[in-house]
Amino acid sequence: MKRGLTSRYADVLASRSRLIIALLLVVSAVVGAGAVLGTTGEEQIGQASIDSTEQAALDRIEATYETDDAVVAQVVVRDEGGDVLTRESLLESLRLQQAFRKNESINATLRDGTGTVGIENVVANVAYAHEQREHAKTSGTNGNSGSNTSAAGRGQSSEPTLSQQIAAVESSSDEEIETYLSRILDPDASVPGSDPTEFLPTDYEPGTTSADARTTLVFQKSPSSSATTTQTVNDAQVTINSLVEKRFADAFVFGQGIIDEESSQAIGDTFIIITPVAVVLLLVVLTIAYRDLVDVLVSVFGVGIVMVWYAGVQGWLGIPSNSTLIAVPFLLIGLSIDYSLHVVMRYREAREGTLDTDGESVGRRDPATAMRLGIAGVVLALATAAFSTAVGFFSNYISPLGSIQDFAILSGVGIVAIFVVFAALVPAVKLELEQFFDRRGRDRRNPAVGVSSGWLNRLLSGTASLARRAPIVVIVISLLLASAGAYGATGIDTEFNQADFLPQEAPTWMESLPEPFAPGDYDISENLDYLSDNFRQRGQGSAGQVLIRGNVTAPALLTAVNDVSHNTDSSGTIVVGSDGRAAIEGPVSVLRTVAAENQTVANAIETRDTDGDGLPDKDVATVYDLLFDAAPEQASSVLYRTDNGSYQSARLTVGVQGNASAQSVASDVRGVSSAIEGDAPVRATATGGPVITAVVQGALFETLVEGFAITLGVILTLLIGLYWWRHRAPGLGVVTLVPVLIALAWLLGTMAALDIPFNSETVVITSLAIGLGVDYSIHASERFVDERARSDSLADSLSRALTGTGGALLGSAVTTAAGFGVLALALSPPLQRFGIVTGLSIIYAFVACVTVLPCLLVIRERLLTRIA
Repeated sequence: MKRGLTSRYADVLASRSRLIIALLLVVSAVVGAGAVLGTTGEEQIGQASIDSTEQAALDRIEATYETDDAVVAQVVVRDEGGDVLTRESLLESLRLQQAFRKNESINATLRDGTGTVGIENVVANVAYAHEQREHAKTSGTNGNSGSNTSAAGRGQSSEPTLSQQIAAVESSSDEEIETYLSRILDPDASVPGSDPTEFLPTDYEPGTTSADARTTLVFQKSPSSSATTTQTVNDAQVTINSLVEKRFADAFVFGQGIIDEESSQAIGDTFIIITPVAVVLLLVVLTIAYRDLVDVLVSVFGVGIVMVWYAGVQGWLGIPSNSTLIAVPFLLIGLSIDYSLHVVMRYREAREGTLDTDGESVGRRDPATAMRLGIAGVVLALATAAFSTAVGFFSNYISPLGSIQDFAILSGVGIVAIFVVFAALVPAVKLELEQFFDRRGRDRRNPAVGVSSGWLNRLLSGTASLARRAPIVVIVISLLLASAGAYGATGIDTEFNQADFLPQEAPTWMESLPEPFAPGDYDISENLDYLSDNFRQRGQGSAGQVLIRGNVTAPALLTAVNDVSHNTDSSGTIVVGSDGRAAIEGPVSVLRTVAAENQTVANAIETRDTDGDGLPDKDVATVYDLLFDAAPEQASSVLYRTDNGSYQSARLTVGVQGNASAQSVASDVRGVSSAIEGDAPVRATATGGPVITAVVQGALFETLVEGFAITLGVILTLLIGLYWWRHRAPGLGVVTLVPVLIALAWLLGTMAALDIPFNSETVVITSLAIGLGVDYSIHASERFVDERARSDSLADSLSRALTGTGGALLGSAVTTAAGFGVLALALSPPLQRFGIVTGLSIIYAFVACVTVLPCLLVIRERLLTRIA
């Protein structure tokens, strides 16, 4: 779009403004109809699928093992400094379980059979067995006459109903409950069914009969394998939480439903709080920048049309809403203000005669002529900035994560909408309004920001003077700061931690806000930390797994698994129980559990145990056969036996801390697999939810970095080509991009200082920083080239370029940074990080544009002069 083309475009816009308004309003109505006729819905961010050995191992496990795919919610009851193993506390939990069953919405989601289990059930079973034995004695029958009594006496089956458990505990005294606890918590005792210590904190002292916390597991049907839906399961968890809060003074429920509930609430509270702040801030800044109500309203009108396009495109494309897309409207509003300021300020310069085209100042121009000159001078910069910024967004479409692809599409299309609206519709509307006021004799004299005398003009002129006098000094200082930033970036955290996405407790000042602005309570992050520090987190995808293939009947495998369970360091991410053993479930743990209940298996192990470790040291396949005969469900969860009776693989489930980063968990689980491979003739592959997340995030990070490089390469090629085409000066393209890269180095260093991770989330933002930053550099470079063509004085050209464009850039930077910066008040950490990082990138881009870029332009001019 050379000067002749831009002039012709400006002529068409000035002469056909009403037609342009009508056409674009019709187009906007058609596009906006998608918001009503299209479908968006709600969607979670989701998980990308990456081909890897870890994913293949997980697929193998899911295809061959009897895995428990139930959804698990954990009820944690605690009494800091007290005891939660009292008769009343245990009885209250049993009654709570009964309330779950009586509630239709909860009961419909509970797993068939054992829907809830905790230490209260273990104690109640023992109490019931004791009650049955006493009843047998008083009725004159022996201990084996009743099925329930005999079963209880053998400790095998016929578990009492929940009502019977409650009755048994109610009829027991405090002393009797204490006796039952001492029996089941004796380290040398073998209790049938669940290990009671798994419901107690990891710092529980073995053998004692008191604890300050305990957990109850609530098993719900998986939506993927039942008639329940994700929403009904999540709603049931919210209802469970309300029942828990009514019964216990200090208790909480942890599960995906609670996470989703608080996350949604946090987003809603965030918008209720920050929307008024953002609107007021935006209007104040616009009023200060424009000092004219009409221009403020025109700008707001343009922003509204852009939002109509955004909502319409989302509807027509059927892109579901998710938390990633929440920041897009803020992004588009900030950029819309940027474009509006450039259009309006350039028009004002032309209108007042300060924007001369032939080197001589002229008088005040009529609106049509002013709009022709203003649009002709700025539309090319707008188009170039729009293209480069859109590239910054669209480059993220190569991400394998659907939510980021949607982000790329909507933000990229939004940039296109901004260019159309503010390069055509808004100028046409403003021209019509200006002509309307002009015909009625309204004298609207509003100079452009920074052009007239004042502190801003002096500040911008000062930066131009500094660039002429000490360009080398400024460049050296900026490079030193950039080097420090780049060095700091080498130590920046690149790990991905799901806990970083949980809502945080609102600051104190927010809690004092009146309704409806007062935020809710957000304990999910604190509860996760407590759960991770004291218990093993349960649920789908929460555990690491190890798939073992090869000679799985080798005695060395059992020894290796046993050794790694005892030797795992508690300082890592793998949960270590109060007995000092890692929370690793596999053939070893299942053999010991079943042997405690089945004498046949116990005898088979004893006759084959030569070293006294309670594990067979020979003929392991025979023991496995007996294990399948005695407990087929338990055996099939850790061993895969083919139809011909051979054992093909084994599986370990590794309990890990829920608040640890995926990369740390993956490293520790891989350490388990490596230790087993080193001590047994098998192949062990680490997998499971956290490991897969680490693999996906690593691949995603690499993909986004590639997108980052693509963004940089495309924009550099564009700028070099543009300046070669227009001015035969390709070096200007490089000069224009250098300040953006320097600002980016500053940004990365600041992220390291603020402990903001550089992961698959924030790399999206930093890749956009190039697109946003180059917008400023393009406007400043284009204005300098224009002024340099009309003046022989470098000083005058530089001063006029900075004062003419710098004011609009400052207004744009303030409004855009404020629009994003207000997200720092968000209760959702991803929104906070988005606001902070993007706001900083805008501030740094502006500072680099008005300090580093002028110095580079001066150095370039002097070098060209010497060469000539």
